[in-house]
Amino acid sequence: MAFLGIILLVALLIPIVGIVIDSPIGRALARRLEGPDQVPPPIADLARKVDLLESEMEELQRNVQLLQEENQFLQRLLEDQPGRSSLPPPKAP
Repeated sequence: MAFLGIILLVALLIPIVGIVIDSPIGRALARRLEGPDQVPPPIADLARKVDLLESEMEELQRNVQLLQEENQFLQRLLEDQPGRSSLPPPKAP
């Protein structure tokens, strides 16, 4: 008789445990057991994307600076040769 009572108790506890685990209280307990040091995946993914964008932005800034320096160099070259014409002299017929 006691054996039958234990089996009945276990059979009734299985659905009760399942309901409690699937409830908001069970989920909150699970999150608390995981620990506060874990970063949620969307935030970690967003942080990775921000780091990637920052590195690309730094590379673009370097490229723009190089283009500005090249432009200044070419401007100086063009300004230093005022008497020289870029066109060849006309041919006499």
